[in-house]
Order: sequence, then structure tokens, then C-alpha cells
Amino acid sequence: MKRVELYLKVRRAVLMDGMSRRSAAVYFGINRKTVDKMLVFPEPPSHGRSGRTYIRKLVGFSKIIDKILVNDRTVHAKQHHTAVRIFERLRDEHGFTGGIRIVRDYVAGTKLRSREVFVPLSHKPGHARVDFSEADGIIDGKLTRFHYFCMDLPNSDAPFVKAYPAEVAEAFCEGHVAAFDFFGGIPKSILYDNTRLAVGNRSPCTGAAMSARTSSLTRCIILRCWSKSRVRLTRPRRLMAGCWPNRCIASEA
Repeated sequence: MKRVELYLKVRRAVLMDGMSRRSAAVYFGINRKTVDKMLVFPEPPSHGRSGRTYIRKLVGFSKIIDKILVNDRTVHAKQHHTAVRIFERLRDEHGFTGGIRIVRDYVAGTKLRSREVFVPLSHKPGHARVDFSEADGIIDGKLTRFHYFCMDLPNSDAPFVKAYPAEVAEAFCEGHVAAFDFFGGIPKSILYDNTRLAVGNRSPCTGAAMSARTSSLTRCIILRCWSKSRVRLTRPRRLMAGCWPNRCIASEA
């Protein structure tokens, strides 16, 4: 494929500057037919096939291969069909006349597309996440919607949940204080969801910024840590309700 720069130069010389096609072919050192192709398409056409393509000899046999691979999922791994075994079955049972190479390529591509992908999650000790949510409950015989503050430590799945009448600043700050008392310390960092109580205005350059309320709460936490010496990772001395005994949390030394 010719370079995009040459493609544009040829189109501009012929269509805008009035150069003839023969002169353009001589000037740019390309074939006259190439000039004609450049003038037909507004941009360089893409090369290569798109989508899933198979050899013609596999027409009518691809569904058989797919069925064999699907049935292999229900049996032991040592009983799965190899590409060679699939080729032998196609040849002996279904009259396949193609080669083994196209069968191997098809089987490899099908297994690759059907393979499950997992993203491992790893959380370091001493970090927390905070979010607000809402739920309906029966209070004094009446259906009431309440908002609950939730802080958890992803490394150990230690949760803290407390319900409030509304998602307001008082609940946001009091929930942090109650969670710190429950865990017996202050996390090294806290990841917030897109709650307006924690996240301020977004900037296209700097991204999300902390709200004034979150900044004040952060300053209070820093002063509390400095007055108590420093923050370090430690294991709790006692097992608290709803927490794992082997978790690591940030506490005040």
C-alpha cells in the first residue's frame, strides 16, 4: 500500500492543481493504473480480510468441530479432543478431505475465543473504601428509606455499616468517626465513590477534586495522627464483631 502522504499528494495534484493523470504518474514515479485507483477512493482502502474467515474445505465441518469442543466441556480434561483427534474423526466419520493444518488453526482460534479471562484483585493492608447507599426497612411499623454509611478494608473484607436518616454532611463525618473507633485506628488511605459529599467539582485537566468537607475531615485526621505520634500497620489485640482476626489495619502508635 502506498504511503498516505503520496496518496494525498497525487489527489491534490490531479484534482486541485489540474495535473493530468499521465503527468502525475511520471512525476511521482508510479503506474498510471495506480493513479486511477488513488482518484477513485477518497482515502487509502484497507487491506486484509475482516471478521472470521475459514478455508473453503471447512465449510460444513465447522459446526461439527464446534459441537465436539462444546461436548468436551462436560468431560474430564484428559478426555478432551486434540486437534489431531478431531481431524481423524472428520476424515473417518464425515469424509473430510482437507489437511490437518486448517483443522489445527480453526481449533486453536475457537479455544482462544472461548477462553475465560480473569482480572486478579489485590489490596494492600491499611487501605479503606467508603460509599453511601440506601435501603428500605420497617421502623415502628412503617416502611422507611434510610441511607447507610459503609467503610470496609478490602484486604481483609472487614466491614463497618451504620444507617442514617439522610445522606448529609453530618452523617458523612460522624460515619468516619464511628468507623475509626470501630476499627481502632485510621486507614492510610480512603477510596471514595462519586458521592457529592466527598468529591467536588471535576476539572478536565486535574480530574476530580476533594470537596471542602472532605478536606476539613482530612486535616482533622492528620492533626489527630500527628498528636498521637505516627500511623503504622498493626494487628488488633482483640477480635471485634464483624471483622477478621488476621486483618491488618492502620492504627495510632
